[in-house]
Amino acid sequence: MINTLIFDFGDIFINLNKNAIDASFRNLGLSEWNSKLQKLNAAFEIGKISELEFLEGIQTQIPHASLEEIRTAWNSILGDFPLYRLEFLQSLKGKYRLFLLSNTDKIHIDKFEHQVGLTFSRDFYNGFEKVYFSFELGKRKPNPEIFAYLIQKHDLSPKRTLFIDDKEENTNAAKALGLEVWNLQVGKEDVIELSSKLRLTL
Repeated sequence: MINTLIFDFGDIFINLNKNAIDASFRNLGLSEWNSKLQKLNAAFEIGKISELEFLEGIQTQIPHASLEEIRTAWNSILGDFPLYRLEFLQSLKGKYRLFLLSNTDKIHIDKFEHQVGLTFSRDFYNGFEKVYFSFELGKRKPNPEIFAYLIQKHDLSPKRTLFIDDKEENTNAAKALGLEVWNLQVGKEDVIELSSKLRLTL
């Protein structure tokens, strides 16, 4: 019987607009998100570099863009957070142990909190026993260490824990450690369909 749920954040609760971020950076003169920028993002997601270092790192690729323009483009990926998903999360409280585990950075979290407002973000965070953001934790998915950390820190039973994420590389890593997983298909499935997935894992 599943007694613990670990959720990803992007495209699970908050919708992401990947077309918007691509278009925004193209408008600033960036032809592609290359391997150098990918490494920069990975370092920022685990708190190894500062916000300024991250933005300036992108600016080396598009020197005519201001730091504020780059920040705005970076945040354009953040879409809406439907109220029904917050209400769904709140309906689970007390029935399961709930955790949030997200690969994200301070720029995106600051923007999210500003976008939805203090009350909404507080209600969201309060839905969980613990919220884990990669930039605070210093680890990111799909590194097995991040799942092992949660299992040990909170004394979780992997076979009684369901991990929900839209990226298959992340659910594969969790599955390898014995967790039950749901690789949610964005656009075809919604997190509120969780009850049917829980029945499959019982």
